Amino acid sequence: MNKAFLVGNLTRDPELSTIPNGTAVCKFAIAVNRAYSKDGGKETDFFNIVAWRQLGENCGKYLKKGSKVGIVGRIEIREYEKDGVKKYFTEIIADDVEFLSPKGATGDAEMTPVSDDSLPF
Repeated sequence: MNKAFLVGNLTRDPELSTIPNGTAVCKFAIAVNRAYSKDGGKETDFFNIVAWRQLGENCGKYLKKGSKVGIVGRIEIREYEKDGVKKYFTEIIADDVEFLSPKGATGDAEMTPVSDDSLPF
């Protein structure tokens, strides 16, 4: 089973774009606080998130840097080669994004949870 559940804040504004076939894709990163470390301090992990189609469009429209979100998705590791060296890139492909910031905290629009499961395709 490959399932990730994360709650964190956007570290930058989302980047909404479309691929050549017209499908929307939104990319953003979130910071997630981790339980206290051995030395007693808090630590933060950073995750790259990708949301597709209507979910991506809504993320691009309603989220901004600092927005609190809940993410449910799968972990995907991609591999590429640069200057003859293999590089690996880990990201979370979002299935659900729950907008957790209070209404008005990220704009004037009403924010509602969106799921890829509710899409007609």
